[in-house]
Amino acid sequence: MVKYPGRVLVVGFCIWLIGLGPIRPYLTSFISQGSPKAILVLGGDVERERVGAILARELSLPLLVSGGSNPEHASWLISQAGISESQVQFDYRAQDTLSNFTSLADDLFRQQINHLLLVTSEDHLPRAMAVGRLVAGSRGIRLTPIAVSCRSKCVEESRKKIVFDSMRAFVWVITGRDLKAWTKRRLPGIFDSQIIDIN
Repeated sequence: MVKYPGRVLVVGFCIWLIGLGPIRPYLTSFISQGSPKAILVLGGDVERERVGAILARELSLPLLVSGGSNPEHASWLISQAGISESQVQFDYRAQDTLSNFTSLADDLFRQQINHLLLVTSEDHLPRAMAVGRLVAGSRGIRLTPIAVSCRSKCVEESRKKIVFDSMRAFVWVITGRDLKAWTKRRLPGIFDSQIIDIN
């Protein structure tokens, strides 16, 4: 007869949570020591794409641009950087920071990419890393940040924006659904006001 059944259940649950459960991919991404397998550029500024292309050339890594500039300009930028178009993939499914990751996470997992260099502007980096660590981490993908200087164009993002997008990422990891899309349907007009600024 087990003397402390409650403790046995708690220990068993902890072992499952860490070893087999939902925390395992995060541990994998956290302890991963391998070199980066690709470069992910988050669109929104052409300078990010330029820096990503230079890194791809110097490190001989595949370049993935999510939500970047129009295809014609992107192709020109790639040719200027001196890398072949076969080394680059453009993905235009993303509408915002969360979907930069949610639209690609499963594809990257299937390609067995477990470490990415994440290129974005320095003022966007805190929110991108918060969201990316949740979404990419859920697939065992480690992110190493590369900040692109935005100089006088930097606009510090509010904590509210970072927290809200992190909540959206957490909900997506658990449910596969975007909290913003659900909220827009249930509470129309809330994003048109000054109550929540998440653009």
